[in-house]
Amino acid sequence: MANRNPMELVVEGKNDKHVVWSLCQIYKIPEIFSVEVAKDDGGIEKLIESIPVRLKRSGLLTLGIVVDADEDLNGRWTSIQHILINFGYKSIPARFPINGLIHEENQLPRIGIWIMPNNHLNGDLESFIRFLIPEGDELESSVENFLQDIESRNQQKYTPKHRTKAFIHTWLACQKIPGQPMGQAITAQSLQADKPIGQEFVARLTKLFVNPTE
Repeated sequence: MANRNPMELVVEGKNDKHVVWSLCQIYKIPEIFSVEVAKDDGGIEKLIESIPVRLKRSGLLTLGIVVDADEDLNGRWTSIQHILINFGYKSIPARFPINGLIHEENQLPRIGIWIMPNNHLNGDLESFIRFLIPEGDELESSVENFLQDIESRNQQKYTPKHRTKAFIHTWLACQKIPGQPMGQAITAQSLQADKPIGQEFVARLTKLFVNPTE
């Protein structure tokens, strides 16, 4: 078995993985860390369960974690915070930092956490992606009007918590190449990686894995 990378970023699913690598490609971040999807088909439960196992891995130097806030950012942070404290991290902050967490303690792996979409709002990967839609995009309002129309007639099939997913995938379905995955849409520049949230996400990845002393 090949040696595993001592620097690892774990994400909830394949879409997250492709988005991360697309941003890294655009910003020319060196591929010195691996991006791993939570075991089996991914998901937040599998990711949370995997954290202690990953931290125990011999040779691990840095563990990055990207999760969705969904409808309770504070609850998501609390679940991860408890795992880290139980593992031996003694100075983990009580409140999640507004810019995300990068944390070091002696003899323990370096930890980095980003809670989608931007570390202080509830939401998910699609909420993050919506921030990358070009300024003044006319289709954005058309898709919003469409969703409002079907909702006013009670014709929508999605639940309220999945509305942003419905919005993003409708928007992507109407691009020059209909239905591109989110990562490919970033690479194709249908989505703008240089929007502030994209720059901040990449800056945190860089500080965690590439330039930890800066």
